[in-house]
Amino acid sequence: MKVLHINQSDISGGAGIAGYRLHQGLLDRGIDSRLLVGNAQTKSDRVATVDRKYRLENQFFRFSRYLGLNYLNLISSFNIPKHKFYQEAEILNFHNLHTGYFNYLTIPNLTKNKPAIFTLHDMWSFTGHCAYSYTCDRWKSGCGKCAYLDTYPSVQKDNTRLEWKLKNWIYSRSNLTVVTPSKWLTEQVTQSLLNRFPIHHIPYGIDTQAYQPLDRELCRKILDIPIKSKVLMFSAQDLTDSRKGSDLLLKALEMLPQSLKAEIVVLTMGKCNTKVLETLGLKILSLGYVESDRLKSVVYSATDLFVFPTRADNLPLVLQESMACATPMVSFKVGGVPDLVRHGITGYLASPEDTQDMSKGIVELLENDDLRQRMSQNCRAIALEEYSLELQAQRYMELYQNALQNQQQTRLIAA
Repeated sequence: MKVLHINQSDISGGAGIAGYRLHQGLLDRGIDSRLLVGNAQTKSDRVATVDRKYRLENQFFRFSRYLGLNYLNLISSFNIPKHKFYQEAEILNFHNLHTGYFNYLTIPNLTKNKPAIFTLHDMWSFTGHCAYSYTCDRWKSGCGKCAYLDTYPSVQKDNTRLEWKLKNWIYSRSNLTVVTPSKWLTEQVTQSLLNRFPIHHIPYGIDTQAYQPLDRELCRKILDIPIKSKVLMFSAQDLTDSRKGSDLLLKALEMLPQSLKAEIVVLTMGKCNTKVLETLGLKILSLGYVESDRLKSVVYSATDLFVFPTRADNLPLVLQESMACATPMVSFKVGGVPDLVRHGITGYLASPEDTQDMSKGIVELLENDDLRQRMSQNCRAIALEEYSLELQAQRYMELYQNALQNQQQTRLIAA
């Protein structure tokens, strides 16, 4: 079985990392898996970048940007069928298609002779432009009159109804099977223009050997953190991203009792300006971007509590990593977060954007060692049972096989 993943990147961004982990899981099970991506950061004969005609696409960009229609300028996507990886593949696996490397109008042509799995990492595939619609549900009926034009990926002109219609048109001519990583996203898709396709809920998988609980005291010594500190952790690819809620975190931390603040060390991973955190009187250790899975396990294992104040998310990888390392979590009850942060079991779920409730959860878990220890054990057990990379790879292999069999039956009927 030869699988080609088409994604934004190999190891950059949440969707890129999630896709690469699946790729590795498939390779471990003997599947011939390759990646065709917009941005490649690894050197491998199994990873290639989409060939681009930058000069021509940049000229077309001015026109598509004026119309408020993202990615239609990316004409290079129509040359993907000429790529060796595409020609040798038996089945395609689309991932994140909206970071400026792929034109979605080419999907019907790409799936004409090859079945495709479409793994969704957010809502973009069925909205008029946005990756997350927040309180808006106009995507159910065709978008238009968009209240979130600035939401990623932003548009200058409200042509969201036209983009929604274009997506509807291309899906009517495509051969797809949809995969949703979270229960929340599954519910959204069943109400969307993608509900014409088979929909399967398959969570992300994680390497539970690379991510596992390590000796806490040793990890704190490695990071030069006082052994008896109360350690909180916050992580995001870009901590200034409003969707990730760093402003909500600041408010929640500000409400903590002064006596508890004196014991706390805050670990941050990602792009972060820690000056604002320092004004709260908290000790800060900013680690910047950490790529190594093993080193991230050290960081999670040194942590008492992982805090994730997101406004909207699918199935956050950092929560999955925290869970695999047996670190309890505090977050908001939004999107797919409750799949991982199970209230009273693996952590504390606060009401959406309720910083007082989040602060209450932080205090409750930091001050109750027994509760935190029970949650820690639950985290690791659930990670092993429900989110192993082996389980995810097996589910995808079965899906690929079914798609190929359906294609063969269709050809036989047509003949």
